[in-house]
Amino acid sequence: MDATLFKQLFLPCHRKLFSVAYRLMGNVQAAEDLVQETFLRLWTQRNQIAKLENPEAYSVTVLRRLFYDRMRSARLPEVDKDIGNLKVTSSQDVGRQLEVTDEYDRIRQMIARLPDPQGKVMLMRDVEERSYEEISRATGLTEVNVRSILSRARKKIRECLLQSK
Repeated sequence: MDATLFKQLFLPCHRKLFSVAYRLMGNVQAAEDLVQETFLRLWTQRNQIAKLENPEAYSVTVLRRLFYDRMRSARLPEVDKDIGNLKVTSSQDVGRQLEVTDEYDRIRQMIARLPDPQGKVMLMRDVEERSYEEISRATGLTEVNVRSILSRARKKIRECLLQSK
């Protein structure tokens, strides 16, 4: 399909596509972006869709599928965060989960037994996920000292883990 035939088939659908996209997105800019993405998808598939009976219906279907794909991919990071709360069904998974929980508890105990600045810095960085700058402000140490203390603390934890195996 050449560009002129493509324009004849799909440009008259723009108003309908925008209307559907606006209802789905609720935002003019996002709707326009979705329509443009739809036209791009139609253009890349132009050789497979040369003989359409209803180009408007087809283009609306492509637009809706793009919308649902976008919404599905936007929800993926949320699913990743909640993965720890999923129920496990097989007994092997339950055993593995118990092992991981036990190892996590052992590591927390090891961190608690570290000398004061090391344990405190490691908790702040690895458990609370604070930045080096935040740790520096909270402890009064320089960022270089924080990194050095954290490195020593992690080394001690690794050594303790290797000894306990």
